[in-house]
Amino acid sequence: MPIPVRKPRIPWSTPLLAGLVALLAVLLAPPGAAHAAQDPAGARPPGGSRPVYSYDRAIRETVWVDTGLDGDGDGRADRVAADVIRPREAAEQGRRVPVIMDASPYYSCCGRGNESQRKTYDAQGNPLQFPLYYDNYFVPRGYAVLLTDLTGTNRSDGCTDIGGPSDVQSAKAVVDWLNGRARGYASRTGTGRVGAGWSTGAVGMIGKSYDGTVANAVAATGVKGLKTIVPIGAISSWYDYYFAKGAALFGSGPDGLAAGVESPGARDRCRAVQRRLAEGAPRTGDWTSLWSERDYLDGARKVRASVFAVHGKQDLNVRTKHLGQWWDALAEQGVERKIWLSTAGHVDPFDFRRESWVPTLHRWFDHYLLGYDNGIEREPMADVERAPGQWTTDRVWPPRGTRAATLRPAPGPVPGAGTLGTRPAPYGSTAAFTDDPGRSESDWAATVDRPTPDKVAFTTGPLAHDLRLAGSSSVRLTVTPQAASAHLSAVLVDLGPATIRDYAARGEGIRTLTERTCWGDGTPADTGCFQRTEPAAVSTDHTVFSRGWADLGHYAGLAHGRPLTPGTAYGITLDLAATDHVVPAGHRLALIVAGTDAGLLEPASTTPRLTVDLRRSAVRLPLVGGDDALARATADAGRPQARPTAPLTPYGPRPAGPTLLP
Repeated sequence: MPIPVRKPRIPWSTPLLAGLVALLAVLLAPPGAAHAAQDPAGARPPGGSRPVYSYDRAIRETVWVDTGLDGDGDGRADRVAADVIRPREAAEQGRRVPVIMDASPYYSCCGRGNESQRKTYDAQGNPLQFPLYYDNYFVPRGYAVLLTDLTGTNRSDGCTDIGGPSDVQSAKAVVDWLNGRARGYASRTGTGRVGAGWSTGAVGMIGKSYDGTVANAVAATGVKGLKTIVPIGAISSWYDYYFAKGAALFGSGPDGLAAGVESPGARDRCRAVQRRLAEGAPRTGDWTSLWSERDYLDGARKVRASVFAVHGKQDLNVRTKHLGQWWDALAEQGVERKIWLSTAGHVDPFDFRRESWVPTLHRWFDHYLLGYDNGIEREPMADVERAPGQWTTDRVWPPRGTRAATLRPAPGPVPGAGTLGTRPAPYGSTAAFTDDPGRSESDWAATVDRPTPDKVAFTTGPLAHDLRLAGSSSVRLTVTPQAASAHLSAVLVDLGPATIRDYAARGEGIRTLTERTCWGDGTPADTGCFQRTEPAAVSTDHTVFSRGWADLGHYAGLAHGRPLTPGTAYGITLDLAATDHVVPAGHRLALIVAGTDAGLLEPASTTPRLTVDLRRSAVRLPLVGGDDALARATADAGRPQARPTAPLTPYGPRPAGPTLLP
């Protein structure tokens, strides 16, 4: 499919000529093409919907939708502002259109996309600029684009509650309105009703970060009419955004985020909501009812929509743990899914693979919202970036034949620099480190073969064959602290030369250029032209590709953290972020265990010395080929395994001494 970058446009200083060109596009389109864009049962142009509608003449309007909630306690139901742009010609012909919706709290405070675009309005309050390219590209192709302000943000009533019932209802109510189940109004306070008879009722939600999170949450309600979602770098459980098994991740709590996104007028009226957010999310890391309300995983059983998930494997903002657990929950329900995994950080696919992304998204929406049988659901499920700009595909993901395999740490010739293999360590083997909150995973990886007091590291020998991990790993540790509190980090490292996206830099793996390309059509207020990007690459001899953290005081569960008894052994499992990474032949695989991961994890109240019982610790890896692939790669097949004499736990025998293993 040719790259849909239009030729230089007629200057918008000649609006009459531009309008004539748009009119000719409709008149000269193949018979039935304009109608097909709205009518899945009618004749369709081959291949997919085409840009046969004018963008400059599109209807632009705002509808205030009743959420049925009174989050700000002012005695009346909150209304959310839904800014709509839709083809005028379709309305004139009585043709209905499907809707692409992005519900967000960021349209006035922070902006959307790589250029932080905000909504703009004319003097009468009518929308002028719709951030991002969705309107420019899809409205001429027979879609409506609807951008919803979540409660408490921009022009909406109510209070934002950071992924809670109000946020979710903000967007769900709009889906209901589009399907005739909720009330819409022509103004924020008036009584004039507005219907959505122009809509087919078919809705696709899309968005990055918070926006994609709302798409996940609305899909988890099972609302009728939501046909597909495209969550990009999205959260699946808000607890896991702020904490990692009890350990607080850097940043403010949900009350701080609420204060950052709320409109100025909401800040006074929403103080009670902010207080509830702060009280319900203590920085102790304990699970509370607030987190239960904001955990969408259980709702996977209600999902009716197909899901096209996109995530950066090096996203340190919304970590891929969110993707992995959401993907697995959807798989259990048999939800139709597609996935793109990049090597960038928290970056939109429009900015890391634009020329492939837009036509792929176009075909996805054509299929699920317009009913085109274009085969996209039968194509390979996964696109995975291996190196900057280099992609592979998989028929399903994780690939068939992916099975859990176990690697075990063992002492090496030098304390603190051990080995990683399939045989358990001898009984009594230990390795110790002292938490240093000033050291990070990059510091640890750079000194993986050199003992340092802040970490212990374990490495395989050079691999005989490639070793591919696809999915979520975990590390089971038995640890004895010498203080009443302790944080733990575990990271997987690919030791060998590579060129990777510079995900730790400001652009998180992309470099923004000055040149622009245009996607769809535009007006002076909303050009549809965006700055190009290119991969920002860096050469390295070690790549951290998965990580996880925990507060040892939550060894017994998330409900309550407990003070530790110095000198007592505790067992805990660290969940490592999902990934798809190939450790090439000749490289080594490393597991590093340490304390606070500087810049990502907040320190514990103490900086203890911790001793790891190696016999009772192990890492579980989702390997393509399972144990057989591991044996080939580590050349360990056929070696006799040590026979433990104590009863086995999933990761080795229980310690004989005092322990609080769950």
